Amino acid sequence: MKKRILVLVLGLWASLNIIACGTPQPASGNAVTMRVLASQGVTTAVTFGALVTINGEFDTLAGLPPLGSGDFGLMAVSPSRNIATAFDSNSNTVDAFNTATEKSIGNVHIQGATISMVVPTASPLGYAAVPTATVNGFSFIGAVDVMNFATGGLTAIAVPSAQMVVSNSNGTQLLVFSSDSDAITVLAPAVALPPVDTSCLPTSNSPPPNAVCTIVQDSRLSRPVNAIISGSTAYVLNCGLQCGGTQQASVAVLDLGSLTITSTVQVNGATDALLNGSTLYVAGTGTPTGPLCSTLTNSINPATAATYCGTLDIVDLNTMTDPYFNSPTTEIAIPDGYHQRMDLTQDGQLFVGSRDCTNIGNANNPSGEVRGCLAIYNTFTNALVIPPDNGNVDGLQGFTTRYIEYVAEGGNLRVYDTTKDILYINADFLPLGTIGVVGYVGDVKAIDFF
Repeated sequence: MKKRILVLVLGLWASLNIIACGTPQPASGNAVTMRVLASQGVTTAVTFGALVTINGEFDTLAGLPPLGSGDFGLMAVSPSRNIATAFDSNSNTVDAFNTATEKSIGNVHIQGATISMVVPTASPLGYAAVPTATVNGFSFIGAVDVMNFATGGLTAIAVPSAQMVVSNSNGTQLLVFSSDSDAITVLAPAVALPPVDTSCLPTSNSPPPNAVCTIVQDSRLSRPVNAIISGSTAYVLNCGLQCGGTQQASVAVLDLGSLTITSTVQVNGATDALLNGSTLYVAGTGTPTGPLCSTLTNSINPATAATYCGTLDIVDLNTMTDPYFNSPTTEIAIPDGYHQRMDLTQDGQLFVGSRDCTNIGNANNPSGEVRGCLAIYNTFTNALVIPPDNGNVDGLQGFTTRYIEYVAEGGNLRVYDTTKDILYINADFLPLGTIGVVGYVGDVKAIDFF
């Protein structure tokens, strides 16, 4: 009898060890070290918005308390990932969180809606471009709101119609792009005078250029809308005809020391870009509609029922050339819309996302072609995939330790296997390739390095 009991005990112990060593089990509580935040919007009367923590190792909800409360969408994370911020579109409030303690460090009510904000350093200081900002006693519309999360304080630097703000690596220079403008506003925010600095206005006591504000004007700038900064150089994206300008889209090289344009290269379209070494990937439509998909005959371009397409250009910064410009037989056709998100994975998969694109088919009831606002370009093999999904691409997040990309598309949080460019299916934790965040997912950001 004793021998039988011993055999049963040993058998049970062995089976438990097989379970423990076999199928991995997701961590819970504070043991989660590969954390990703998804902004959860309010979509129903019973769905309360918040920042939801995802276990980035197993692609599951982490089971941690949500951060904050609001109709969160756009997020910004500091380069050291110690601070995460989220914009609440219901209250025009930006909430900030300490990612180590997972606690709030404050919130700031800004002067209007924003689609662009940055937290340049590890300090609890952020900047938001607010095109509709107004201040009593002043006639301007538009500002960069300066948010001090430690004190809850808000000051403003007047920049008419400020739409996009981009920071250098230490926050000492901000490039601000305004709608319907052919100029770039460069700010030195550290010397701006609170509560409202008017140094950028021509009616100020000391109109630009001054210590706070320099306005870069050059005949080669045509509706600049964004920039990629690398060291002392900014690659400025001229949206051109697509945004109501008079010139072809282009990339302008801005020297941040002298604040002069040194060279330009024409591209098919330019509203978003990603820098990888000396290669700049540039996406846009070039015109308000984009080119006819039927005219882009590169063999890698999949057939589509969409009338208009966007384009992906690949610029060699060493030679300042773009072999894809004005070459329909080689142009890379991606979904149309306004391109706003790009991410490059460790295995060379370039994810490109837009908003307000042409959706084809129904991802929830697929039949025939299905496409939305996402394209995946393999930078090694020159292959192109348009995944069968619908909706705006609001967030992209890849990792250095996994061949996985998180994609916030159409309000869902999809998980892609970047070795195959298809949804990642994990029978244990992710049977449908979608993480079950309730509510519209408006952005996604990793807050741990992995």
